[in-house]
Amino acid sequence: MSLKKVAPQFHQGILMSLGIAVLFACAGLAHAEEAGEAPKESMFQAGKSYFSRASDRLVDSVSEKSESLINQAMVVIGVRYRWNTELPQSGLDGSSFVAYVFKDKLGFLLPNKSTQMSRVGKPINRDDLQPGDLVFFNTMRLTFSHVGIYVGDNKFIHSPSKGASVRVDDLSSVYWDRRFDGARRLDGSDSLDDSERRELLNQVNNIKRKPQSL
Repeated sequence: MSLKKVAPQFHQGILMSLGIAVLFACAGLAHAEEAGEAPKESMFQAGKSYFSRASDRLVDSVSEKSESLINQAMVVIGVRYRWNTELPQSGLDGSSFVAYVFKDKLGFLLPNKSTQMSRVGKPINRDDLQPGDLVFFNTMRLTFSHVGIYVGDNKFIHSPSKGASVRVDDLSSVYWDRRFDGARRLDGSDSLDDSERRELLNQVNNIKRKPQSL
């Protein structure tokens, strides 16, 4: 399989209930405010229901975007590693690279840390990997301390470490094979706690409040 033409093989379950389809979630919140609807549930519960409905509406389009997701990841090859940043212009660390690609191409906010990402979606066997699945590694003597995006042909793309840049590596290489920690496919499930979901909901609200540039 060519890395430049990755077949769109995502399962429809690449969404997550917290999956935060920003455009739909924010539109739903704005509609409720404009209509003056009295809240019948807590803000957090309402946010979860908005995200769930948005996920249902987008599920059919996600598989169609898997190729563009990988292509977007390829675009940032060569961007330097920089810890705790969010945009390619300033550099990206391992988890922020993954979060950037999913947000930019699919409009989803993932948790900020690789350990949190490892609790989103369902675990899958290494032999069942498909393009767009998240792959995790133990690079700091900590489980799930690094994350990348599987692109096919036993390869994955990631932002590896300080002094390096976004690149494609082989899962079967000695270094990564020994440190492979598992893989996840986003299917609408998660095992995040309430505080982590609230943090994501706050990010959605912050995006909603930011003025959009023309």
